[in-house]
Amino acid sequence: MSQAGPHAAASDRQPTSDDGTVDGAVPAGPKTWRDVVAAYVGLTKPRVIELLLLTTVPVMFYAARGVPELSTVVWTVLGGALSAGSASVFNCVYDRDIDEQMRRTRRRALPRHIVSPTAALVFGFVLGIASTVVLYLGVNRLSATLSVTAIAFYVFVYTMLLKRRTTQNIVWGGIAGCFPTLIGWTAVTDRLAWTPVVLFMVVFFWTPPHTWALALRYREDYRNVDVPMLPVVRPAAEVGRQVVLYSWVMVATSLVLWPVAGTSLLYPVAAAVLGGVFLLEAHRMWARTRSSEVLSEINPMRLFHASNLYLSLLFVAVALDPLLVR
Repeated sequence: MSQAGPHAAASDRQPTSDDGTVDGAVPAGPKTWRDVVAAYVGLTKPRVIELLLLTTVPVMFYAARGVPELSTVVWTVLGGALSAGSASVFNCVYDRDIDEQMRRTRRRALPRHIVSPTAALVFGFVLGIASTVVLYLGVNRLSATLSVTAIAFYVFVYTMLLKRRTTQNIVWGGIAGCFPTLIGWTAVTDRLAWTPVVLFMVVFFWTPPHTWALALRYREDYRNVDVPMLPVVRPAAEVGRQVVLYSWVMVATSLVLWPVAGTSLLYPVAAAVLGGVFLLEAHRMWARTRSSEVLSEINPMRLFHASNLYLSLLFVAVALDPLLVR
């Protein structure tokens, strides 16, 4: 697994970094062993792991048409968490130069010099190897292969190739964050099918609105480090328009699961209601961007939080649907 976007609880009054700390002056180095442990945990971006697992476990329920075997869930969750953590650590190592300059990320372990780049790199490899072993031995070869692919895609394609070069960085780089849907399905069935592919595409189209809302909030950060996120190189109104376009495609794709997977009425009703609310928020933000470039008036974090809630509840519906039918 890898990241598509942070699963944060940040607010406009107290913007937070990916490790959940509140922005402010960067503190001094560690004072206790607890500081070091917390720093290593922070490198894995735990809130991102939460979001990725949220798109893994519900798919396992649907693949099993009920409650999957507990042992399979445990090994998949453990392997998935290690995999996502590994990708995040590698990302932190590569991006440590710009992380030190950005308000949202300057409290991470490497900018604060609590963990050395070499130690972090070793930590990332250990997590990656451990995740592969856990998934290979505890789940199956296909799930382990997908996990390694996700790590490689996030590190080499998104972090190293796309992030600093194109406005399409999170569009295509976000593919890495879609892999949990495939891993959750193959963990139960040991094969791919159209159902997880549809959910893969839902996450794919969800990622740009989710990430661009956050990037709009921190566009000055990205501008200062020359990362060409869409809100940096395009007017806010264009960002709002792109968010609306991707949101409509996302909602339409989510409804495709109904005929493809043969769900009960619970899922399409939930997808339609949740999608309607999401579209309302997307259009509201677009309307605000057409009349102002001021962040306090646009309030992009409202859509960011709404996107987290949307994806969470949609996948809860995916998990509940087979239980209702059963």
